[in-house]
Amino acid sequence: MLHHSVMHPASSTAGSSPTPVPDSELRELQHLIEESRFADALASSELLLEHFPGHRDLLYMRAVALRHLQRVPDALATLEMLEDTHPAYPRLFQERGHCHVFLKQAPEAIRAFSRAVELNPALPASWRLLASLYQMVGRTQESANAAQHVAKLATLPTEVVTARSMLADGNLREAEDLIRGYLRRKPDDIEALRVLAQVAHQNEFSKDAATLLEAVLAASPGYRAARHDYVLALIALHKHQQAREQIEFLIAAEPDHPTHRMTLASILVGEGSTEAAIALYGELARQQPGNPELHLSLGHALKTQGRREDAERAYREAARQRENFGDAYWSLANLKTYRFADEQLATMREQVDARRTPFVDRYHLCFALGKALEDRGEYAESFRFYSQGNALKKAECNYRPEPLERTVAKQIELCTREFFEQRQGYGCDDPSPIFIVGLPRAGSTLLEQILASHSQIEGTMELADIPRLVSSLDLHASGGRYPAVLALPSADDYRGFGEAYIRDTRHYRVGNRPFFIDKMPNNFRHVSLIHLMLPDAKIIDARREPMACCFSNFKQLYAPAASRSPTAWTTSRATTVRTSGSWNTGIRSCRVACCACSTRTS
Repeated sequence: MLHHSVMHPASSTAGSSPTPVPDSELRELQHLIEESRFADALASSELLLEHFPGHRDLLYMRAVALRHLQRVPDALATLEMLEDTHPAYPRLFQERGHCHVFLKQAPEAIRAFSRAVELNPALPASWRLLASLYQMVGRTQESANAAQHVAKLATLPTEVVTARSMLADGNLREAEDLIRGYLRRKPDDIEALRVLAQVAHQNEFSKDAATLLEAVLAASPGYRAARHDYVLALIALHKHQQAREQIEFLIAAEPDHPTHRMTLASILVGEGSTEAAIALYGELARQQPGNPELHLSLGHALKTQGRREDAERAYREAARQRENFGDAYWSLANLKTYRFADEQLATMREQVDARRTPFVDRYHLCFALGKALEDRGEYAESFRFYSQGNALKKAECNYRPEPLERTVAKQIELCTREFFEQRQGYGCDDPSPIFIVGLPRAGSTLLEQILASHSQIEGTMELADIPRLVSSLDLHASGGRYPAVLALPSADDYRGFGEAYIRDTRHYRVGNRPFFIDKMPNNFRHVSLIHLMLPDAKIIDARREPMACCFSNFKQLYAPAASRSPTAWTTSRATTVRTSGSWNTGIRSCRVACCACSTRTS
């Protein structure tokens, strides 16, 4: 069976050569395949690969051309090369399935197509061939299920299906451009709104994602997949109580759904119900003993509870189940006092350079090796691994300091002595909070431990209540942005903010001590807000010798601000806005966070 799939070249591809292939060259190569000029496409792809070796889209199109030229072993060899650098690229597995169909190898084709739709459910060709292959081998129920997916995709607009595929392929900008254009014509299409929400969430604009998904659920309350997306957006916004309400709704509808229950466990950790989370993770791990992610998450929860030996066992089990699981090794290293055995170090060294080690695992392994070798006094090699890990991590990071610098400058300009004198008497006069702020690795945790040892002071955790309030102020009804909006709330407003903070943080306090600690280092950028809403609170700025602090940061691998995985709890460009009860979508002046035109503050 001869078949080729139209793919959508990305303007930049993770893992490709430093200089991107010009879009015009990719489009021309794709045009050759669409015109069935496979010999020309093969020659063109091979010429380009000489200049851009390892490029994802070039390797993929070379494999397509080779298969159509009936050079299937060469096509499979090309796909092996592609898997070395892009092991989670859905079209790689779809193309491998086509190769095995050509070779009349049904079991291998089923495995390949199944992996393709696992990574990207919006691949009609893979579902269609799965339906035929399952029917051929007598697996009628699975054939019917695949046929249902084919039928469902057939009901969706081409733009929505294509954008979903682009999203799964990692082409976020292309997916966003396509779905925005479609939404200008069909602003109420809930499937398109969900795709745009997924783009926003992957770009870490979770406020926008939540707003879009609220519109989807208002139109279709029974849309479970969209509701789960909404839960993930709420978790990213640290709105754990709302997230719990939503996930419990899903669990009631699908009580045995493992993903829903794993998400609930992560929410329980986030809201401070760690014992309940440990119990749930433990139950899930017994049901799925071969799931390394569960053991990792269980380890995180145990560590939060101070059960170090149990956490260590969970991390070691996660690493045992998947030898290249970099996060498991880094979690062991991040226990600070753990010492790796020689055989563990040998495995880590082997896996950090292994062909199939995913990118994220590679830099986790680098940081783990850096810590392990530092503990052994092998400083030169330790520094080399720290440097390599930081370089790999930086390659996937889109952080820019300028937005934060602008925000701080605006706050300095606004929050003068006169500004506070004009607001004497604002806020809630409760003296119980003690805020510890400062740079990461400046000693805030040590300060917290010292203070929490006092009989009148209770330690809690890194509370997200201040960042959550900042998020709401950043979408102030006036249309103003944070920190300029600090001038707008009244004395009653600030009193309400302070009282709500005291009330909402009560959940994290297990005793009746008169003072409690909120240790969130990044709150340094919100000290003005804290002082306005809680003028009698104590604020401690943790400081450390600059070189020591910077070097400690260099050695620390930080979790993302908002984890995209429901099982790994650690610490937009949308333009839909609410107007007179209706939703308007399109190119317009927007009041939501936009990485192209606005400053992100949290």
